Amino acid sequence: MTDEQLVALCKRGDKVAWEQLYERYKPRVLKIARRFFLSGGETEDLVQEGMCGLYSAVNGFVQDKANFSAFASSCIRNRIVDAVKKSGRAKHSALNNFLPIVEVGEDLISSDTPEDELIMREDKRELLHKMSKILSSLEFKAVVMYTDGMTLSEISSALDKNIKSVDNAINRAKHKLQKYVQAEE
Repeated sequence: MTDEQLVALCKRGDKVAWEQLYERYKPRVLKIARRFFLSGGETEDLVQEGMCGLYSAVNGFVQDKANFSAFASSCIRNRIVDAVKKSGRAKHSALNNFLPIVEVGEDLISSDTPEDELIMREDKRELLHKMSKILSSLEFKAVVMYTDGMTLSEISSALDKNIKSVDNAINRAKHKLQKYVQAEE
């Protein structure tokens, strides 16, 4: 069955169709949720938000207006970003220091062995650690979100900063990182 057929059945209350759609989209929700880190929180919290986004996608989907897969991905991601954004409020202090984790090239690079995978992850952690030491907190967060594919507007909303501040932070970060790379050569 196609996603669209399952959605139509879900809207009629078919629980088996919902379970199939849930299982089909669970890996996608996990992948999106893992891109964010919640200081003092759990990834599972964001997975739950993502699943709520999937539920909203099912209820809000209009047949023949869009592809359900793209619509669902957008709803899932938006729900997670909204949760992270709301976490900045005082009543959600456990979630205050989120950082999206960049999955640079993970979809493009396939490791031959578990050792290769471990080395790749360690290299990524080391890179992020070095970046966090070179860049200010705002620059680091903005660059990581930007390389994760977020638009300036989305980053601006997530960080509660105006677009110009985000753009300036990204440009400062690029210059700092270029100087660092040149110094290392």
